Amino acid sequence: MKESRALELKETITNSFLKTVSAFANYDGGSIIFGIDDSGAVVGLANPREACLSIENKINDSISPQPAYSLAVDYKTNTVTLVVHAGENTPYLYRAKAYRRNGTATIEADHLQMRRLVLRGQNLTFDATPSKEQDLTFDVLAGALKDHVGIESFDDDVLRSLSLYSNDNGYNVAAELLADANGFPGIDIARFGESINVINKRLTLERVSVLTVYERTIEVYADYYQHETIDGAYRTKVEIIPEAAFREVIANAIAHRTWDVRAHIRVAMFEDRIEVTSPGGLPEGITEQEYLAGRVSILRNPILAAVLFRLNIIEAFGTGIPRIMRAYEKSLRKPVFEMSDNAVSVVLPLLETDLGLSSDEREVYACLSRVVPKPISEIADAVSFGKSKTTTLLKSMVSRGFVTIEGTGRGTRYRLS
Repeated sequence: MKESRALELKETITNSFLKTVSAFANYDGGSIIFGIDDSGAVVGLANPREACLSIENKINDSISPQPAYSLAVDYKTNTVTLVVHAGENTPYLYRAKAYRRNGTATIEADHLQMRRLVLRGQNLTFDATPSKEQDLTFDVLAGALKDHVGIESFDDDVLRSLSLYSNDNGYNVAAELLADANGFPGIDIARFGESINVINKRLTLERVSVLTVYERTIEVYADYYQHETIDGAYRTKVEIIPEAAFREVIANAIAHRTWDVRAHIRVAMFEDRIEVTSPGGLPEGITEQEYLAGRVSILRNPILAAVLFRLNIIEAFGTGIPRIMRAYEKSLRKPVFEMSDNAVSVVLPLLETDLGLSSDEREVYACLSRVVPKPISEIADAVSFGKSKTTTLLKSMVSRGFVTIEGTGRGTRYRLS
């Protein structure tokens, strides 16, 4: 048995476990097993019944507000399991401090995390809090509402109906984000050349309406990843990276990022892909599996998201990932999603249609890059068959012009042609 983010082991009962009770109650819940040492060996407790009473008294006397928990005794091992449930009345404090889990450790919540816990305990989101700026204009929003919703007259009543304004608190953060000018970061776009050391273009969009940020970012995308072909009297738009997928990624980054972190959404544009990284991991209560399946039920910025929905910038909540994948339905290369505690990244590759490759060759093809050559060992680790077969497939793909070899001997690398 090993400790994890949701499991802590305690050989004896000391007050240190109360920090972890605070952490579990503040976030995703978890269990503490008493009578097991750090190595996972069962040592047992001298008197499990008295241990339960001691644990209960310590929690009731030291954690405020009182969290929901349960205790269970295993008399075969003389261990006690404390299960702490995630609470709604955050923050749960131990000695006036809130705690969180960081891997297998319990640490004090910082100022930003504490503020988020307070808002969650009040059933509020950051975009619903009053804006520090109350001298705001909304020409961009008014134009968008007229074009997409048909609202001709824009006034405070419209802002109230969109939950952007109240008589008691004035404009909220969502309103400031949509205002013509604001104090928030936006999107930092970099167009790279043959490597990350070569930047062909850099554009930072900030302190303007998120609607402006969104549209300008789409324009930059179109400059690099769309072109027209002319066949007789007809013009056809060609997309080497699907616009529908890129729009969805940018819209979701704006709607679901953590706006209380003063960092830009980063858009890195390469010859063979676009990488979009937005600040903030997944919202509390959403697993990676649920996110990828499109079952997002918790909105980080519900007021902002509702306005973007009204403007047809985002679809029905929770449909973003399936829409992105549908745009790549016929492509050999698929989008990649990476999640951490502090960021969500999406990589959109070039569209690659069926080139007459076998199923095994498609598997090799999918793990290669046009820009970064890879050694045979890395390619073999990424496919479902062995190194010998991978080598044979690569030789065939090189001979047919799909793959290029760089270097010799141990320095041999492969990339897409």
